[in-house]
Formats: sequence, C-alpha cells, structure tokens
Amino acid sequence: MDRQQAAQKVIDAKIAKNLTWLDIASVTENAETWVTTALLGQATMTLEQAQKVGALLDLDKEVIEALTHIPQRGSAVQMPPTDPLLYRLYEALMVYGPTIKELIQEKFGEGIMSAIDFELDLQKIEDPRGDRVFITLNGKFLPYRKW
Repeated sequence: MDRQQAAQKVIDAKIAKNLTWLDIASVTENAETWVTTALLGQATMTLEQAQKVGALLDLDKEVIEALTHIPQRGSAVQMPPTDPLLYRLYEALMVYGPTIKELIQEKFGEGIMSAIDFELDLQKIEDPRGDRVFITLNGKFLPYRKW
C-alpha cells in the first residue's frame, strides 16, 4: 500500500470515528502538526507510533505498516496548488518570501532555514473582527558552507 492510499484510509477512519487530529495525536507523544503530517503521508512514524494510531482508528496491518515507510516528501500537492487554502499559503510565500529571505540573511547571514530540523505549529486566535490563523515555522538556521 502506498502512502497516499494509507492517508485516505486514515482520513476515512478519522471521519467515521468523529475524531480530531488532536484526538489522534494524543495517543502518541508527538505534536498534533507532526502526527497530522505523518498520517497525511509526509513523515515517517515508528512502528510503535503507527500501532497506537492504528489501534485508535481500527486500521489494518497493511495501513499501519505503510505509515512506517519513508515517504516521497512534497509529492502530495501539485504546484502551484489548486486548492484555495493551499494556494493562499503559496501566494503569501510568493509575496512575502523575498522579505523573509532578506530578513533571514540580514539577521543570520547567508544560509537557509531547515525544513528537516523544523517544527510547525498552528493556532486559532479568536478575534471579534474575525478569527485569525497563527502559523509558526520554526527551523534551524543552516549557513552555507565554504570549502
């Protein structure tokens, strides 16, 4: 079973059991964002993590095993994305990406932000003018090496 097929079985079980991603993540010792990433096929779970989620969602052995396979990261979304929410994130990066790059390089020097040594968090901020989406991208700075 490939990771996309496993992800769909996870989503189907989540819906059938009326669970949230936080409910599912709570059976592991990992962040909601990381568990969701793994279950959507973009990160690798240990067998123990996959078995805990599998027990909660009543997943079969084939799905649990697929959750432990190393994924082809970045393959789940076409570029540019067509989903409106994903496109708006893409659009924000197109508009603000050069600013982020310039400020990172001014503050840290020539380098990049790691997407491997990385954490993601997403919060809902209630606001009387309309609720806000607060996204934190927390990556280690990696300077370019000179040799």
